[in-house]
Amino acid sequence: MTILPLAKDTLKVYKEQDVILFRNRVKEHAVKIKMGLVNQTKLITAASELVRNMLRYGGGGETVVEVVTRGRDNGIRLTFKDQGPGIPDIAKAMMDGYSTGKSLGLGLPGAKRLVNEFNIKSEAGKGTTVTIIKWANG
Repeated sequence: MTILPLAKDTLKVYKEQDVILFRNRVKEHAVKIKMGLVNQTKLITAASELVRNMLRYGGGGETVVEVVTRGRDNGIRLTFKDQGPGIPDIAKAMMDGYSTGKSLGLGLPGAKRLVNEFNIKSEAGKGTTVTIIKWANG
């Protein structure tokens, strides 16, 4: 079934203070579509991890917050796009415990587990784009 966008916000995230505005915008949209508190928490946790990865590894970038619909389901689609060094091995990056930084290596696989749909594209030297969707009742 086709996913259609209903509303869209684009936010630049280049410093830690931008993360707060981004998270607030995600929450506003989630509340508008009557997403339950548990799903809001999962979405915002995944969004926080991905936006911080974008800041830490990609030097910041652009986020897109969209309200989407698929039939009778409404959800939030988030896109994180940076122009950092890219991820040389996405399969490895999606494994629990793998990290190129000094982290636990749980960010990307953990974020994937918290949402309904997860897509990552990366090209060395050109950056990374991660798109997630959390359905209000999913």
